[in-house]
Order: sequence, then structure tokens, then C-alpha cells
Amino acid sequence: MSIGSAAAPGGVPLGRERHSHPVVFMFLILPFGVLSGYLTVAVAYLLSRSGITVEQIASLVALSFIPHTWKFAWAPIADVTLSRKSWYVIAAIVTAAGIAAVGALSGGVSRLPMLSAFVLIANVAVTFLGMAVESLMAYGTPEALKGRAGGWFQAGNLGGAGLGGGAGLWMAQRLPAPWMAGAVLAFACLLCCAALRFVPEPRSAHREGGLLKSLANVAKDFWSVARSRGGFLALVLCFLPLGSGAAAGLWSAIAPEWHASANVVALVTGVLGGIISAVGCILGGWICDRMDRKSAYAAYGLLQALCAAAMAIAPRTPAMYVLFTVLYALILGLTYAGFSAFVLEAMGTGAAATKYNVFASLSNTPIMYMTLIDGHAHTRFGAGGMMLTEAAFGMLGLLLFAAVVVIARRAAGRGLTPAAGSQARSRRSR
Repeated sequence: MSIGSAAAPGGVPLGRERHSHPVVFMFLILPFGVLSGYLTVAVAYLLSRSGITVEQIASLVALSFIPHTWKFAWAPIADVTLSRKSWYVIAAIVTAAGIAAVGALSGGVSRLPMLSAFVLIANVAVTFLGMAVESLMAYGTPEALKGRAGGWFQAGNLGGAGLGGGAGLWMAQRLPAPWMAGAVLAFACLLCCAALRFVPEPRSAHREGGLLKSLANVAKDFWSVARSRGGFLALVLCFLPLGSGAAAGLWSAIAPEWHASANVVALVTGVLGGIISAVGCILGGWICDRMDRKSAYAAYGLLQALCAAAMAIAPRTPAMYVLFTVLYALILGLTYAGFSAFVLEAMGTGAAATKYNVFASLSNTPIMYMTLIDGHAHTRFGAGGMMLTEAAFGMLGLLLFAAVVVIARRAAGRGLTPAAGSQARSRRSR
């Protein structure tokens, strides 16, 4: 532990606060990744083997992203009610129950409606878990370690996805009943609550004068970020189909077209993929500290588009499946680190849960719509067409972002704030 001071949105010190080692946030965010990985790898593979089409699986995966695109709407609840640790424990319990239920229902078309309901409930719950961790990280990490904390945070997110997907599929193939894999993962998620012991519960300057006053403080805090040039560009970048990584949610569903076995899928989209992605997070964060963070994210998105295009034209063999899914996992780690880097740069402190989750909600929007687009493209054009479609949308997103940057610079040169379109000076500059 180290000792430091936290600050209110306006720079007023809140007093001496205990800080946490960055590695703690890797363990706290694990359930967030486990839920995603278990659904997109283990459950998706089991559903594909039971006669569910890739388009139906893509729709289920896209459904899981809906709470993550709208979580900004209820993020203020986490900012102004209960403690962060209380929200974490409640969310961990509901998330674990959801994982167990999804595991028990992952078989057959007749169970799809009920399975969809539990997928939705679990993903609403896990948004609150993420909010709690993000707020604890914002207040419990000194400025000098925030980059490292973000790296460990995303490593836990993607590593958890690898654990939930790889270990989940491996257990589903070997345990006597499919539901047992979900039950084991659910128990593992509950164990992550033990890491709360190593983080302090922060005090928040925006919680004052009752609920309405607190909500007004949250709104003012976010608006101060959104109206700045840096905040506006970050918001735009989140919404574009650049670096979405949507194809990663369909690797197990399209694996048969590369003649990849269940063991290969479990390895490259599970444990190995999680490790490679975690390495990408660390590398991506390191690069972001040495160049413009938004430009780094755009460069990572370009690499991802090129990887998708290369996979589309490569031979359909298990070796190529391994090569490109691993490479894609590494680039996915880069994009996740890039996301954390430019969001932390833009949002500052204050109502951390609300601000972070506005950015996160927007960033999940392209994942959701690109998953649907990928699934539709697969139905019409096959796996190769699906990958080329994702690459094309990635390039389109890059061109759109470049255009917005040019417009924003011209607006700044005229003394205009891009977000507001008024003559107010930008509150932030790069």
C-alpha cells in the first residue's frame, strides 16, 4: 500500500487516502471477462453443435451487449448510492447466478428464449460490477500508476474472457453434465470478492446535498468533459466501427469452416487467447504512453482490419485458424489498452463510474452492431465475406475519424468547441 491524496472534480483535496496495488484490479474485474468469454466461446460452441445457426448465435451475443451500450443510463446510480464495495458484492452474486443459469440452459432451440433472458440479466448485473471496479480504480490509484492500473484492469478483463471461454469449454466437454462448467465458473467469480479487502472505499465530493444535488453534480462533471475538444474526440472515436473486435465473439461459431476441433477452439480462443490478449494490453498501454493516445487506438484499429482481411484470403486450415485468431487476440489487447488510455486521459476524476461508462457504452455500440453485421454477412457471403466486411467497416471508421479530427482542428482554430458548436474555448487541448 502507498499513501496519497484524492481530489474532487474541481481539484479540492478529499484528504489522505490509501492506494491499492494495480494488480488488485485484475482480480476484481475477472467476472466481467468470464461472463463474456463463457458466452462467446463455450456457450456459442455448444449451441453451434446443437443445431443453432451462426446468425442466431450472433443475435444472442449481440443481445449480451445491449446492457453495455446503455449502462451509462444507470451509471449515476452507482455514483450516488450505496458504497462501491456493496455494489460489487451484489453484482458479483447476480452475475455468478446468471453464469450458472446460462450454463444449465445452453442446449437446443427450445431453450433460446429463456437463455436470452438470463444472458440479459447477467449482463445488466455485471455492468454494476464494472462500475464499482472502475470507480475504485479511479480513486484508489495514484496518477503515476494509472497507466499500469489500466493495463492490469484490461488484462483481467481479457484474461477473464479467456478463462471463461477456454476453461468453460474444456470443462463442458469433460464434466458429466454441461451445467457443471457454469457452476464452477460462477463459484470462481464469487471468490473475486475477496480482493475487495485490498482496496479502500473512497469518499466522493459529488455526493452532497441529497440525491438530486448529487445527480446534478454528476451531470455537470460529465458535461465539463464532453464539451472539451479531447472529450468530444474520445466520444466520437468510441462510436466508430474501428477496433471493435466483433469477430472475436464468433470464432467458436465459425471454427468448423477452418476444420478446427473443440480442443483447438478452447486453446486459441480461451486460455492462450486470454494470455496473448493480456500481453497485448500491456504492450498497448506502453505504446500509448509514448505517442498520442487516440492516434495509437486508430493505428490498432487499422491493424485489426488488416488482420481480418488477411484471414479472409488465407487457406481454411486449422493452422491458419490458430495463427489469425492468436494474432487477432494480440491486436484486441492493443485496442483495449488504447481504449483505457484515451478514456482515462479524457475523463479525469470525479463521477468516475458515470464518465467511464458513457465512453464504455459508446465503445460497446460498434461491437454490438458489428456483431450483427458480421453474422448477417456470414449468412450471405460465408466466413471470408464476413471477415472482409469487418475489415471494410474498420477502414471506414478510420476515414471517418480522420475527417472528424480535421474538422475539430479547424473549429479549434476558429475558437470553437467541437462538442458544443459555440464560441466557448475548449476546456482541454492536446
